[in-house]
Amino acid sequence: MIFSWFKKRGRARILATPFPESWNELIRDNVVHDRCLIREQQQKLRRLVQIFVAEKNWEGCGGLTMTDEIKVTIAAQACLMVVGMDDDLGFDHVLSILVYPTGYVAQGTHASGPGLVLESGQPRLGEAWWRGPVILSWADARAGGRRETPGHNLVLHEFAHQLDMMNGRITDGTPPLKTKDQHDRWVSVLGPEFDRLVENCRRGQRGFIDCYGATNPAEFFAVITEAFFERPDALQRHHAEAYNVLRDFYGLDPAAW
Repeated sequence: MIFSWFKKRGRARILATPFPESWNELIRDNVVHDRCLIREQQQKLRRLVQIFVAEKNWEGCGGLTMTDEIKVTIAAQACLMVVGMDDDLGFDHVLSILVYPTGYVAQGTHASGPGLVLESGQPRLGEAWWRGPVILSWADARAGGRRETPGHNLVLHEFAHQLDMMNGRITDGTPPLKTKDQHDRWVSVLGPEFDRLVENCRRGQRGFIDCYGATNPAEFFAVITEAFFERPDALQRHHAEAYNVLRDFYGLDPAAW
């Protein structure tokens, strides 16, 4: 209760500052989706962006200098995902955003025979960790916001994982849902969609949904979220039930944009 009071008080102070016009220009230039929102949604998006930028710990990595352009461009794309939801469903659990200039190499380990563990580097564009951080390539985050990579959006993908983790550390492709009926519909529609994607990709039959989504249910949710925001007409045409489930979850109808 006390924490909630302090949070509301702190956010009231943040929102008491007018939204910078320079940030409006950044959103107009770097987040194409904003142009599709109605006025009330645009206003809400800017409130969410102000809070997101102020409350997160931002860190430039690999020599990148953190700027308002980086913060606002990433924040606006992440907040787009929750602009149609209730105000209390957001990314409070994400504490830090780490940004590299481009793709980066993440160090990992794997077992290679009894008693032998090898270290290796894996090239990545982004990662999402339980309770943060979210790690992103700035070049790819900006390209996604500008829709320079049709069908793909790094920020939406990684923050879909963060939505998935809002009900626990384990990502299972099912974010918090409001009712049992919504949960049952989610499972009955998206479960078979995932199974069909796995089988089609196994046979080499590539369709509209990227086969990376066949990796596991968590990646399926992230990939189909990208499709929902980036290619909504095609998703609605080819996977109407899945589109409707996501429309009800996100509270947005991008196909109508």
